[in-house]
Amino acid sequence: MESDQLPQVLLPGKPAVTTLLGEEIFMSDKFDFLKAYESALPLHQFLTTHAHKIQAIWSIPATPITADILRLLPHLKLVVTVTAGLDFVDLDECRRRGVAVANAGTVYSEDVADVAVGLLIDVLRNISAANRYVKQRLWPLKGEFPLASTMGGKRVGIVGLGSIGIEVAKRLEAIGCYISYNSRKKKSNVPYTFYSDVCELASNNDALVICCALTDQTHHMINKQVLLALGKKGVVVNVARGAIIDEKELVECLMRGQIGGAGLDVFENEPEVPKELFDLDNVVLSPHRAIFTPESVKNVCELAIKNLEAFFSDKPLLSPFIDDSY
Repeated sequence: MESDQLPQVLLPGKPAVTTLLGEEIFMSDKFDFLKAYESALPLHQFLTTHAHKIQAIWSIPATPITADILRLLPHLKLVVTVTAGLDFVDLDECRRRGVAVANAGTVYSEDVADVAVGLLIDVLRNISAANRYVKQRLWPLKGEFPLASTMGGKRVGIVGLGSIGIEVAKRLEAIGCYISYNSRKKKSNVPYTFYSDVCELASNNDALVICCALTDQTHHMINKQVLLALGKKGVVVNVARGAIIDEKELVECLMRGQIGGAGLDVFENEPEVPKELFDLDNVVLSPHRAIFTPESVKNVCELAIKNLEAFFSDKPLLSPFIDDSY
């Protein structure tokens, strides 16, 4: 089939996956990728020019799919993304316009859960701090490194028991932790204690692991009240979205010793990170990399391509967006 006869898929911005996989992934004999980032035209003008033939978008966080963008594309029927979170897509407008949405599904769940548990272990056992202690040659000068905390027996509350939260729970159970969770509603298929109030969850646990999606309802859900309920020995881990935690209040609580520590893979204004966190040994930081391994990037791109192929073949999507993370 000639290129101009193939279904048209918009690439509004250059996907980060091209760094690892190259541009070859966007070479297909089943659909034609329109690369707006290679055009000299401003995005809105590019969309207006090609609006009559764009049926799908491969979306990226750097170029949000807003109501304004959707209004420019009257023939759009599908938004595909290689992310798990969809806070950069106007889901309400997609529903209103009958635009289907497919995301990463469960591709990242195990990798993100690994990082969540790794961050929690790191904070509780002071692994990164101990590493710095040795490398800065402080051991022979200052003597024994301070004692850390045992993992087994810790009570861990998971905020958002979707596919990632479930994998976190499985890993922590294997270590000997006691699991409870907060979600919009109680899940009938899990044995864990349910708390409808996140503040109550915090007050009954030694650590919180944030795994839910960022929505209007979860924005700054982990506020000062929740952090104080977690207490002076409590640890918070975030592998979801930075803005779920009120970052300013988190910094204040950490600086004042009102919580015990934090493991953070995500931040409210990425790539900016509060400088107050840099010198705290009870804080472990990661540059939003929980989802990224060579294996996961390859798998999620293959999934996105298969979603496009299914859509243009009038078959069910392989990973339609299901809002079950909170």
